[in-house]
Amino acid sequence: TLAAGCHAAARFETLQCERPVSTQDGICHIDEDLRGQREADFQLKGYTFSQPFHLIVSYDWLILQSPAKPIFEGDPLVLRCQAWQDWPLAQVTFYRDGSALGPPGPNREFSIAVAKEADSGHYHCSGIFRSPGPGSPETASSVTITVQELFPAPVLRATPSAKPKEGGPVTLSCQTKLPLQRSATRLLFSFYKDGKTVRSTGLSSEFQILKASEAHSGSYWCEAATEDKQVWKQSSKLEIRVQGPSSSAASPTLNSASQKSAAPETTPKEPPKPVPPLSTPSSEDPGFSPPLQVPDPHLYHQMGALLKQLQDMRALLGHLVMELRNLSFHLKLETTKGPAKYE
Repeated sequence: TLAAGCHAAARFETLQCERPVSTQDGICHIDEDLRGQREADFQLKGYTFSQPFHLIVSYDWLILQSPAKPIFEGDPLVLRCQAWQDWPLAQVTFYRDGSALGPPGPNREFSIAVAKEADSGHYHCSGIFRSPGPGSPETASSVTITVQELFPAPVLRATPSAKPKEGGPVTLSCQTKLPLQRSATRLLFSFYKDGKTVRSTGLSSEFQILKASEAHSGSYWCEAATEDKQVWKQSSKLEIRVQGPSSSAASPTLNSASQKSAAPETTPKEPPKPVPPLSTPSSEDPGFSPPLQVPDPHLYHQMGALLKQLQDMRALLGHLVMELRNLSFHLKLETTKGPAKYE
């Protein structure tokens, strides 16, 4: 296994030590084809390879040492301002994107306990050599630090549908993905409904409702977090609307009515009887009163189901209008900025 520190670069090479699995002989060589490969142990064609590292040599008075491995959210970040032959330094200052991260002092290290994506940037340091150094201020070359996302914000999905039938099952899945380098990291998941916890932190990314009811309707979201709670992210909200039996009762009524009308008549038809002349009531007649109109219960039920469907369609159209407004806003921004220019 090879190991080395990371220094300001003058030349960039990747060293790799390889040894046949079946023998004890091994060789180390420079392989240009191995640059940029994933930093993980692997086996290929009977050989076992160590983790590659970048050896960078510098002849500067002052360099900024940074981690050689990729940095992810939640990792500690430690930078060291290293002097030539470890000569003593005074008035050490660390910078990010040209701005000082603190007042000058004797500390040669700058550390961030829990790194975030916002900590990415161009870092460098400066200091004054004490004897036997030159005694003048020196500045190290800039080093680019990129803090990578550990996992994206989760997406909450409902199976089989966000509008399950009453009495049927529904499963909520909190979906996210870890990078290959951190695939061994364990995430914990929790689920919420209308601001209340419906399932506390656990390893399972799913929450199951065996028999959905009207009480399960509401606004749900989930949260994914690392075990140390240093990195946690929430999903967007998902509306769950349980469909009661009234939602599907209208169609059987209509079907039965159509079947009755289509069924052939089995009873013999009687000849039509003459219709007696109808007397035309007049409002002047004191004995006249309009007939009472009794609503058809089937028609009333169908109107209720239709009203609920119209309300759902209104909510869907509202979401569609918001999406169109956001799209129009982004298009205006792109039009204002104009085409990008590349040099």
